[in-house]
Amino acid sequence: MFAIPNQSSIPMAYKQFTEEGEGSRLMPSGNRDRLVDCMEEFVKYTIVMRPHFDLFGDRYSEREEKRAKEEKAKESERQSGAK
Repeated sequence: MFAIPNQSSIPMAYKQFTEEGEGSRLMPSGNRDRLVDCMEEFVKYTIVMRPHFDLFGDRYSEREEKRAKEEKAKESERQSGAK
């Protein structure tokens, strides 16, 4: 299992942005640097894991939901065919 060790939160984030007229960007600071580091790690993680995306998209709960819907549809077909 991969884990991203870096995490970032910005205290009082609403005070850390430039004015709206200036594009409302995060002001240069250690917080911004750390946030950029985290985003770079997420991009790298995405690149590494992209070939394995199907593994993460295959979930037990979703398979069970799909199976239940298929069973319900088959039951409906049986009932309408028996009439």
